[in-house]
Amino acid sequence: MHRPRNAAPGLPMILSFHGGGFIVGTAAQNDWLNSHLAAHCPAVVVSVEYRLAPNHPLPAPVDDGYDTLLRVLDDPAGWGIDPTAVAVLGESAGGTIAALVALRARKDGPPLHAQVLTYPGTDWSETMENYPSIAANGGNPGMSPAEWRTAKRMSQPSTLDPDSVSPIKFDNLAGLPPTLIVVGDLDAALDQGHAYVERLRADGTDARLTRYPKAIHGFISMPGLVPAARPARREIRAFMRGHLHAMASS
Repeated sequence: MHRPRNAAPGLPMILSFHGGGFIVGTAAQNDWLNSHLAAHCPAVVVSVEYRLAPNHPLPAPVDDGYDTLLRVLDDPAGWGIDPTAVAVLGESAGGTIAALVALRARKDGPPLHAQVLTYPGTDWSETMENYPSIAANGGNPGMSPAEWRTAKRMSQPSTLDPDSVSPIKFDNLAGLPPTLIVVGDLDAALDQGHAYVERLRADGTDARLTRYPKAIHGFISMPGLVPAARPARREIRAFMRGHLHAMASS
């Protein structure tokens, strides 16, 4: 958990999910972004150490995310958060998890007020590689087509319907919270982000996408290597402040 020093009670909450193709990664890898959002949004940022495949295949990480959301909001005063100003944030496969948690919350509650998805995987079905950027950018640092296939194979049991963990495959994307999707021009996930924004808009959800030049998959976790990480972080902070603090003051 990241919380501002001398924080007043009743701050917005951001539930954060790291990347790693559902099979690797740790909550600590997003500390650069999460601690900044906590200090400057300001907000309480809860970074979820969800279970990983292959020992815990999908949908276990999504269950962990949704369960964390419910448990924290069961005692908002104890956590020092405002339950009327809640957002989800996810990177790569963590973006998939965040999007799926938002879809579950739309159906079963609690209401969410913003979601930020950074270079998310939005299609883990049989059409996963039908997006031109997978091949065009797959040779760049980040996530290759082979790594996409490995993540899919190791995280999906044979009994799972891949459409159920592919946000873009949901029939209706209306009623989701305002959405920001951040992608890089050199990212294999570029076109999946574009396609998801188009679907969100078509179904009436307020959504926008920002492309950063010379940015690869995972770039927001690489501030020392990819200059675009810092302006992307500023945009995420402004988006969260605009939506969460507007809710908190309404």
